[in-house]
Amino acid sequence: FAEFDDAANLLAANPDATTISIDEPVEIPKNQHSRQQEPGREEDDELLGTDDSDKTELLAGQKKSAPFWTFEYYQTFFDVDTYQVLDRIKGSVFPVPGKNFVRLYIRSNPDLYGPFWICATLVFTIAVSGNLSNFFIHLGKPTYHYVPEFRKVSIAATTIYAYAWLVPLALWGFLMWRNSKVMNIVSYSFLEIVCVYGYSLFIYIPTAILWIIPQKVVRWVLVVFSLCLSGSVLVMTFWPAVRDDNRRIALATVGTILLLHALLAVGCLAYFFDAPELDFPAPIIPAHNGTTVTTKSH
Repeated sequence: FAEFDDAANLLAANPDATTISIDEPVEIPKNQHSRQQEPGREEDDELLGTDDSDKTELLAGQKKSAPFWTFEYYQTFFDVDTYQVLDRIKGSVFPVPGKNFVRLYIRSNPDLYGPFWICATLVFTIAVSGNLSNFFIHLGKPTYHYVPEFRKVSIAATTIYAYAWLVPLALWGFLMWRNSKVMNIVSYSFLEIVCVYGYSLFIYIPTAILWIIPQKVVRWVLVVFSLCLSGSVLVMTFWPAVRDDNRRIALATVGTILLLHALLAVGCLAYFFDAPELDFPAPIIPAHNGTTVTTKSH
């Protein structure tokens, strides 16, 4: 305690001396000549998450301590709780205008759990609903015998999973390529893009159930409504990333994203639900004179 005694003696000898407490934070003067941000770039950083913290989170999400051939490596992709999955599903169904889906929901912890089960549920929903739709369309026709088409499950699985993996892979490669050409292009990680596409497909699950209604007008209204919701999620996510690129390339990129998304919905509706009218064998009606009369039914 000799130091405290010396300090007390010095303070008593010179009461006007300035004292500094070690508990008080020391102010560091700001650099007056620091570079100012360009107007509008703060909004882009908010949408894209291009600040240092987001880069750290992105790199942290990509770093894996375990080798890729081990179970622990893939276990990290499914490290998500129920509340996070539900929150991301709500974000894909009720998109917030001007908010980036990756920045708002995905970047802290991208996962494959939600996209995998959403795609699996959508596969069985489309296959089962397509069979039921075909049953209700031909219900009441005496020559129709219902036979479940199990091949629709494999066709739906191939279509949905190919879209949910190959399209994000192509988009990720394109963004990486454009990032090497244009400095302001933001390239999302492959896992983040798969997350966005996987959760954007959730709206088609209730839509596929409602497609059982045998009314073409109702079905097309549901298609347009689902495309507006899921397509807006994709546009608000990827448009801020390519907006600084060449104008034609940026518009073509977003247009291609929406076109492929629309082709998936329209293709599923046309193949699994809008079944063509079938010509059934005409029943044989015996005539009174011993001959037979055939009638054609459609």
